[in-house]
Amino acid sequence: MDSAISTSSSFSPLRLSQNHGSIMSGSTRAQVLPVGRQQQQPPAGGATRLRAVSPSPSPTPPAPQPAETFGFDALKEAFSVDVVAAEARPLNVPLAAPFTIASSRLDAVSNVAVRVELRSGAVGWGEAPVLPSVTAEDQPGALAAATRACGALAGAPAAPLGAVLQDVASALPGHDFASARAGVEMALIDAIANSIRIPLWRLFGGASDSVTTDITIPIVTPNEAAQLAAKYRGQGFQTLKLKVGKNLNSDIEVLKAIRLAHPDCSFILDANEGYTANQAIEALDRLNEMGVTPVLFEQPVHRDDWEGLRDVSIVAKEKYRVAVAADESCRSLLDAQKIMDGNLAHVINIKLAKLGILGALEVIDAARKARIALMIGGMVETRIAMGFAGHLAAGLGCFSFVDLDTPLLLSEDPVFGGYEVSGPVYKFTNARGHGGFLHLDNNGLK
Repeated sequence: MDSAISTSSSFSPLRLSQNHGSIMSGSTRAQVLPVGRQQQQPPAGGATRLRAVSPSPSPTPPAPQPAETFGFDALKEAFSVDVVAAEARPLNVPLAAPFTIASSRLDAVSNVAVRVELRSGAVGWGEAPVLPSVTAEDQPGALAAATRACGALAGAPAAPLGAVLQDVASALPGHDFASARAGVEMALIDAIANSIRIPLWRLFGGASDSVTTDITIPIVTPNEAAQLAAKYRGQGFQTLKLKVGKNLNSDIEVLKAIRLAHPDCSFILDANEGYTANQAIEALDRLNEMGVTPVLFEQPVHRDDWEGLRDVSIVAKEKYRVAVAADESCRSLLDAQKIMDGNLAHVINIKLAKLGILGALEVIDAARKARIALMIGGMVETRIAMGFAGHLAAGLGCFSFVDLDTPLLLSEDPVFGGYEVSGPVYKFTNARGHGGFLHLDNNGLK
C-alpha cells in the first residue's frame, strides 16, 4: 500500500465551504489558462428510473449552475505540482463472463494503470481503458504513450497544475491518445486531491456523494439474458442496459426474455453502431408493438452516419418519445458541437477514455450551456477509472443517465477503496481523493 498522504506545502489555501469544510466547486470548464510552466508560486446524480412500459419524454438536463470562484479551475492555478515518480503498468483482469457487444468481444480487461507520486508523498492512480472498437489505442500503444508522459512528468520542474495538464495534452493530443491522456490526468488529479485531503466529488462540485448506475446485459442468448435479469432484479437494479445491434430478431427475443424475468425494469438499448437507421427504427416499432418504450436508445447507427443518427432521433422522439444518445459519434468537442448544432441526438454520452478528463469537462460545459442532456459511461474498466468517473458525476450532479457498472462484471477486483457498493448505488464516503489502491501482485501491482 502506498505511503500515507500529507498536505502539500506548495498548496495555496483556497476559500473553504462553511458547510463542509471543503473547497467550493468551481466552473468545470476544461479551458486551461495560459499560465505556462514555471516554478511553484507562494441532487444526486443517478440513473433515471422510468418504467419500460410507459412512454417517457426526453430527459431534461439540470439547469446550469452559477460559476463559483473556487474549485477545480482555481486549483489549476493555485496548486504547484511536483512529481517525484510516475509510471504506467499493464492492468489485466479477467471478466466473469465474455462481454460481447455489436462491435467487439472481450474476455478480460487489458488496460493500463498509471501511478503518480508527489514530493509531498501523496499518490494518485489513473487508468487508461482500452476498447479497440472505441479507443484508438490498444494496450501496448496506451502503455507506451502513458510511459512517455510519465517520464516527462517525473523529470519536469514544479509547475502549476494547469500548465502540467496542458503539457500532458500537448504530449498526448487528440482522440488518438485520449485514453492514455485520461489515465495520466486522472492520476495527477487524484494525487492532488489526496494531497489536500479533498474527495474528488467535492472538488468537482459537491452536488452529491453517490450515484446510481444501471447494469449491462451483453449480447447473449435469451436464456442467459433472463438469468442475468433475474439476478440483477434481486440485487436492486431497476435500469438494465441491453446490448443490441448484431441481429434484430435475436435482440427482440432477448428483450422478451428479460421482461419475463424483470417485468418492472427500465431499458436502455445500446446498439454500439450495429444497426442501420432503418433497422433502428424497426427495432423501436417492434418494441412498441410489445408495449415497451426504452428510456434511451444509445448509438443506434455507425459513428459517421450523421444523417442516420438524425433520422433515428427524429422518429424516436416524435413517434415514441424516446431519447437517442450519441456515444461513439462524440469523440471531441467538435463532434459535440456538430451534434448539438444539428440536433442530431438528445443525449451525449461522456466517456473519459474518449475525451480525456479536461476534454470531457469541455464537452460537459458546452452541453450544459446548450441544455442537452448528459450520460456518463465508460469502457470495460476497473473501479480506478469507474470510481473517478463516478466521483465526477456525483460532484457535478448534471447527468440524466449513469452507466458505470463494469467493475461489477470482473471475476476479481484488483482495487479496493474509492467507494462503497450497495447494489446499483456507489457511495463515496472516503475523506480523501479517489482512495483506490491496487493489490494484484501477479500484475506487479501493489
